[in-house]
Amino acid sequence: MKMNKTLLSAAVAVGLLSTSTVTLAAGFQLAEYSATGLGRAYAGEAAMADGADAQWRNPAMLTYLEGTQVSVGAIYVDPNIDIDGTSTPGGTSTPSSSSDFAHSAVIPNFYVSHKYNEKFALGFAAGTNYGMETDLGKDFGGANFGNEASVTSMELNLNAAYQVIESVSIGGGIRYVMAEGSFGAVSAITIPNAINQGDTLKYMEGDDTAWGWQIGTAWQINENNRLGFTYKSEVDLTLEGHAEGMGFGLASGHKKSGSMDLALPATAEIASFHQLTEKVAVHASINWTDWSSFEKLVADFPGEQSDTIKMENWEDNYRFAIGTTYQMTPKLALRSGIAYDTSAVSEKNRTATIPETDRTWLSIGAGYQWSEQLTLDAGFTYILAKDAKMHEEREGMTITDPANFGGEFQGEVTGSIWLVGIQANYRF
Repeated sequence: MKMNKTLLSAAVAVGLLSTSTVTLAAGFQLAEYSATGLGRAYAGEAAMADGADAQWRNPAMLTYLEGTQVSVGAIYVDPNIDIDGTSTPGGTSTPSSSSDFAHSAVIPNFYVSHKYNEKFALGFAAGTNYGMETDLGKDFGGANFGNEASVTSMELNLNAAYQVIESVSIGGGIRYVMAEGSFGAVSAITIPNAINQGDTLKYMEGDDTAWGWQIGTAWQINENNRLGFTYKSEVDLTLEGHAEGMGFGLASGHKKSGSMDLALPATAEIASFHQLTEKVAVHASINWTDWSSFEKLVADFPGEQSDTIKMENWEDNYRFAIGTTYQMTPKLALRSGIAYDTSAVSEKNRTATIPETDRTWLSIGAGYQWSEQLTLDAGFTYILAKDAKMHEEREGMTITDPANFGGEFQGEVTGSIWLVGIQANYRF
């Protein structure tokens, strides 16, 4: 429900129905759609069909699921992110830091699939692809550039798939996205007769709903090898709400209606699955996200000129993952995976409210067939974020420039993230 500047420049991980965390994929993108995939670092997802959750990454995989299936689960996210640096109020260098400023979260999911006949299948999915929440506190030395940011989203899908020929399936779906977001920045210093430390410079919040779509295909090359490809459209949101703060020309306690456009970027994935032996399978993925479409943030107010909040200039991001599945016994499957996420932002454009950087995933997991109908899965991942520097500097010569309320900020972000997920898959 909140929104603005780095809010949207930031948006970073939060849960489907709420709570929050820090970015787990690039930008404010979430990869955590199932505990099953978590155990293999989400490698090969567009070519995998473990359960009804497969439709989230590739709707074409619905044709590989027999009967009616239900998957339900959740992933707990525990980020440990710190930032350390200096600010320059009055031209004097002052130490400034914030510890553990990204919140933990639980990210739930729910999926249903139904094989209507030999060639046609339907599915329903509920989850999230984007979200975030960070809170650096009002005492943070760089709070004049932003001290809090959040984006929460929930997505519902209706999907269908058709087996065109024995070796090729296609699928598609309609996506309904509900989102809310906020951004806040406060003065890092006291200016006599003007503003006190901690007073609001800019705060904005809003929400919206929008539609999107996705398509996918799967090619069964032979009995042991399969390729999958999927594409999700961009989703355009206009977060409508209100603004506060002297940065928007408002006196303390006053609000005005406003909105900000936020585009959830298009994504694509190509994946492969290879059954090497009766017990060992290898799977891999390459993912792309169109973050270069995220150039700037603009606040719009009825009957007034738009306010450019921040130039972003993000870059397209890629993710590379490889994983294995080992069928240890007829009932027990062991999974592992490693992945590398490239950052969607350079040092020049990185912000404290969005500590976006390269990430390495190390994952393990297991699946146990409890009965003929019920399978239980668990996944565990450790994400190591690469240390990354940032420099938030003067943006212009206007009186409301953030640097006038605490100077420039220069720092480095460090951290790691723990993920633990569980999931139940039931076949009727």
